[in-house]
Amino acid sequence: MRNNELAGERIFITGGAGFIGSTIIGQLIEHNQIVVYDNLSRDALKDKPFRNHPNLTLIKGDVLDLPLLKNSIEDSTYVIHAAGIAGIDTVIKKPVSTMKVNMVGSSNLLEATLGLNHCKRVVCFSTSEVFGNFAFRSDETSLAVLGAVGEARWTYAVSKLAEEHLAYAYFKEFQVPTVTVRPFNVYGPGQVGEGAIRTFVQQALKNETICIHGDGTQIRAWCYVDDMVEGIMRCLVDERAVGESFNIGNQKAITTIYGLVNTIIRVLNSNSSIAFIEKSYADIELRIPQVHKAKELLNFEAKVDLDEGIRRTAQHNIMMSNRKV
Repeated sequence: MRNNELAGERIFITGGAGFIGSTIIGQLIEHNQIVVYDNLSRDALKDKPFRNHPNLTLIKGDVLDLPLLKNSIEDSTYVIHAAGIAGIDTVIKKPVSTMKVNMVGSSNLLEATLGLNHCKRVVCFSTSEVFGNFAFRSDETSLAVLGAVGEARWTYAVSKLAEEHLAYAYFKEFQVPTVTVRPFNVYGPGQVGEGAIRTFVQQALKNETICIHGDGTQIRAWCYVDDMVEGIMRCLVDERAVGESFNIGNQKAITTIYGLVNTIIRVLNSNSSIAFIEKSYADIELRIPQVHKAKELLNFEAKVDLDEGIRRTAQHNIMMSNRKV
């Protein structure tokens, strides 16, 4: 897709200072006005070369603040809702905040879009966790399977599933042009906060011991961030996306966590050893997406393989470390 396919638009991005949000901005900033709405709890934007770009406006705000949200979103023609509390450690520590931000915050965002006169698209971020512990080639119509009440991890999944229902409801009842995306294990340069590949790559570059939670047999499909962003771009411009949900992931980059660590060590020529530590939380044992719908409707397919993605992630880490010296 051409980066300038969207031009002359006012694009409002909640969570735009985060990992994926800030990467999206890099694709859009030259030809559009970008408004970032973020509380800056995680700030990947500060390290981007376009952080002071004249087309960029940064508003420090919380999605729970409906009046500020409504005021900030005015005149936007495209909306990307990437804000939310995520990361297993954060979710377990703050289950109430997780539910409020992901449910009430999403409700506020969708309500704010009703005041827009020329809104062409609203893209909402859900999660692959709505498929529960075992997701093998789950497609967009597969049952959402959530864990037991009382297990803090599932507060994230259930709150994101509520957001999906809200997004579709606003489309059906008010004709808001919503699209929902379910990212599957996104990683890459500029990732902030928690993330397995981010942590493992940092440890491997320092030849430190890499710790695996559990026995390492958990299976994941890993999606490089540039592929994720390309999927978002197609959701923004393709009319067939409206009212739909899409799995965005890489079916070909599948490995166990143990296999992932060994791949990182091999690709980076690291001398790291591996240690196994006990899990203190419910984990996802199997997570592999079915991505035919994105390919058929959006002509989207992930391209970056795992070795190349690890290489690019490590190169970025080295560059950032050298910059700070």
